Amino acid sequence: MRLWTLHPRYLDARGLTAAWREALLAQKVLSGLTTGYAHHPQLIRFRRHPQPLMAVGVFLAGLAGEAERRGYHFDTAKILKMGSVRQIDETDGQLLLEWSHLNEKLRKRAPHLYQQFQDIRIPEPHPLFRVVPGGIRDWEKQRVNKGPQAIPEP
Repeated sequence: MRLWTLHPRYLDARGLTAAWREALLAQKVLSGLTTGYAHHPQLIRFRRHPQPLMAVGVFLAGLAGEAERRGYHFDTAKILKMGSVRQIDETDGQLLLEWSHLNEKLRKRAPHLYQQFQDIRIPEPHPLFRVVPGGIRDWEKQRVNKGPQAIPEP
């Protein structure tokens, strides 16, 4: 499961579709409709939000908005709760790690987007997130968070 901190505009078609499916799964987990993936680390920041289902709804709405901008149709009727919520703080270290990870994917499967974005050093976050100073989150995959740059969740 990858619930990108990055703005959905940077995702290729495959990544945008996968993000939609994975966020729908996250919504299902957070609403108690499935026990699979219940302890997935990507859900930590949503669970800690005062309105977790609304937060994931805002996340999904951002993906659907990008899909619509591209002429795709994501069924927004699948979003259980929508509305305005407090942004989730996410670190610049996490954002940059995800940017690097996405660029590797784009280099292989969408070289035109990789070229288009190659001069971007600091990408925009998904509107749900507010970027704050900090390192890579400790919930990120273990192979990444060895060393001093990983920071614990508050």
